[in-house]
Amino acid sequence: MKLDELMTSARDAITVRRVFAEPYEKNGVTIIAAATVTGGGGGGTGHDQNGGEGEGGGFGVSGRPAGAYIIRDDDVVWRPAVDVNRLVPVVGAVLIAWLLTRARIKRTRMRTFEHMAEQHHKVDRHKAAHHKAA
Repeated sequence: MKLDELMTSARDAITVRRVFAEPYEKNGVTIIAAATVTGGGGGGTGHDQNGGEGEGGGFGVSGRPAGAYIIRDDDVVWRPAVDVNRLVPVVGAVLIAWLLTRARIKRTRMRTFEHMAEQHHKVDRHKAAHHKAA
């Protein structure tokens, strides 16, 4: 693909229609879906030692649902899309962190309790020994 063709394709690929869907209206409610669209590309030209020339490039576009505008009468509300593919790993990481933290707190409390019980036992033995001596 020549660079001028690449640039034309890129310009045609990144339009407002890639971000906002055509409005959908039913029963007095209009919904306009929106997406997050990203793209990137690159290209170049060159020549070799024998005088041969060439050019080339590439371009890619990616989109994810972002949410929708819901229009009812004069009220406009934004409803974000929930991407389950992103949500599951985050919830899993939070759950693992909670479990690890909970176990660490439990061990710390047990050590503290054992230490306090040992100190209390030492004091009781000391009092008993002092009481016998008296």
